Amino acid sequence: MSVNLPYRDRTEAGRLLGAELAKRKHGAGAHPIVLALPRGGLPVAVEVAEALHAPLDLVVVRKLGVPWQPELAMGAMASGAQVLDHPLIRELRISREDVDAAVARETAEMERREKLYRGGRPAPDLRGCTVFIVDDGLATGSTMLAAVRCVRQLHPHKLIAAVPVGSVEACDLMRKETDECVCLAIPEPFCAVGEWYHDFQQVSDPEVQQIMQRALVS
Repeated sequence: MSVNLPYRDRTEAGRLLGAELAKRKHGAGAHPIVLALPRGGLPVAVEVAEALHAPLDLVVVRKLGVPWQPELAMGAMASGAQVLDHPLIRELRISREDVDAAVARETAEMERREKLYRGGRPAPDLRGCTVFIVDDGLATGSTMLAAVRCVRQLHPHKLIAAVPVGSVEACDLMRKETDECVCLAIPEPFCAVGEWYHDFQQVSDPEVQQIMQRALVS
């Protein structure tokens, strides 16, 4: 599928991604479910879930930022899964104490978000489902990788990573870790996901809560 970059916003990107996924066959007899990586992946996933006529839920993932450069990921974590970029940690001489502190901090934040976003309801049963994990893009792929490894432990029938845009390296990584990686655009050079969107405003916690409340009653 050919797309024009940059996307107007996450909603437009989600509609295009959803249309592409709806055209494909992902295994007979498996119930589809869309899992968003909040916060930025949720507006994309809303459109994907609508296109696939599938329920929408979340997989909460936290980036582990380098202490003096938080936007640079030295890893990521999700419930039951942790990914560390050991070569980067060695290169930057990040101490074990700094890594442990980041893990503790992000574990607390992950648990806070799980409670806030879900409103007390349990996580979905993914056994036997075709699971689409959706984000607004892949840069290093570390957060998606943590999500994929977390979801894999829940025994889905098929696991698909789906994004509107991503780097060559991250998409290659996802193809090794998932049953399929669907990425609409793989531009080069690739520096950051936000450069491929006109509107890349941060999605707030209240927006996530509102979207998930609507998803519950739909």
